[in-house]
Amino acid sequence: MQWTDEGIVLSVKPHGETAAIAELFTRGQGRHLGLVHGGRSRKLRPVLQMGNHVDATWKARLADQLGHVQVELRRGYAAPAMDDALTLAGLSSLCALARLLPERDPHPGLFEVALFVLSYLDEPEVWPALMVRWELALLDELGFGLDLSTCAASGASDDLVYVSPKSGRAVSAAAGEEYKDRLLRLPAFLAKKRQAGVTTDGDVVAGLLLTQHFIEARVLRPREEAMPTARLRLHELMQRRVDQAVAPAPASMQP
Repeated sequence: MQWTDEGIVLSVKPHGETAAIAELFTRGQGRHLGLVHGGRSRKLRPVLQMGNHVDATWKARLADQLGHVQVELRRGYAAPAMDDALTLAGLSSLCALARLLPERDPHPGLFEVALFVLSYLDEPEVWPALMVRWELALLDELGFGLDLSTCAASGASDDLVYVSPKSGRAVSAAAGEEYKDRLLRLPAFLAKKRQAGVTTDGDVVAGLLLTQHFIEARVLRPREEAMPTARLRLHELMQRRVDQAVAPAPASMQP
């Protein structure tokens, strides 16, 4: 058995003295593990970093074996991310959540979106909103997609500003007014009929809270698992960025 594919490094565990077991999210083979000979060597260690885009060739005698995998770097995302806490949290969060996918189950569309998010990691005003969209796509791939196209109560497709935490369906401002304290906020950039405008950090935080609710409720709790630490860190840092933007200037700096 053999295949060659491109993939994103999700995790790496040492194996023996020099080898490593790499977990990859590949375009055509899904989430796949393989033993990398010399994976802990000076040559391969920089390649086998979480979030890096690699070419991989996997070989095994039987399809259900762990097999051996050879990797070559296509583009390194891990090293640049180390310079910024928010970017590192985003990269780590994407890799941690991708591990929720079933092993060896292809999700080429989600893989493509993941690469798209990674390609914008050097633009901090862009990628956080893309990350929210990737998490929505992840929920969809896992069979728990949200319906944000029409209002669950009225069927209207305009003025959708809430999401029901139970059904995962959008709710209009009018229909949700009475229950707004129990509904999740739907940021404008996720609405099907979105209005042109700038996506704020506050919108991103609302999006992260939205996806976090459904990832926890529909994916993690049934598995008796907790939200990955990196994902919690991502939300914390984005919320901190929002708080800092609205904080009053120190008295010494005020006119």
